[in-house]
Amino acid sequence: MYKVISATPSPYARKVRIALLEKAIPFEVQTEVPWHGTTATPAYNPLEKLPVLVLPDGSGVYESRFILEWLEVMHPSPALQPADPLQRLAARQIEVIADGICDAVVLLFFERMRGAGQASEPWMARQRRKVEGGLRALAQRAEAAGDGWLVGDSFGLAEIAAGTVLGYLAVRFQELDWRGQYPALAALSAKLEARPSFRATVPVPQSITEAVV
Repeated sequence: MYKVISATPSPYARKVRIALLEKAIPFEVQTEVPWHGTTATPAYNPLEKLPVLVLPDGSGVYESRFILEWLEVMHPSPALQPADPLQRLAARQIEVIADGICDAVVLLFFERMRGAGQASEPWMARQRRKVEGGLRALAQRAEAAGDGWLVGDSFGLAEIAAGTVLGYLAVRFQELDWRGQYPALAALSAKLEARPSFRATVPVPQSITEAVV
């Protein structure tokens, strides 16, 4: 059986868990705080980042987008990527946008942890612009899709990426009223969060009790 080393709020780990559930692949979850000295991550990923998919032979597959590609190759049915090359590129673009938003939110979170007088306001403003720009781009695609899926006629990695970043904002960027600003994204999020794979992986905050250096 596979094992996913995961952090509970991580949108990157949530993407992997959702893909595994959608493909009906059995797995177990090992929940960790990757910043703590007790993490097992270095044993499986030389970059010491989550998520990690630990295989039955004890080896690790790491970096969320690569894990998703690996799953598509090793477990091709049901497919989570469009067969059409142009649609596949469109889906990849949505993944890039969603990951960029996540990256910016993570940077904002840790900059805020520096505390008043230490955090850089220009740096945080730059990350907020990235979040807002990414959300506008996702909203345009959601508006174009209407009641359908973001790319093509079926659920896939584009929807997983978009749904997980929206869920992550509810955990780490609660002051941003993206639902009020972008009704099409709010409708997409509600549609996705109703799926069993999303309901089983709702993100929750974790406490970082060791210093991050």
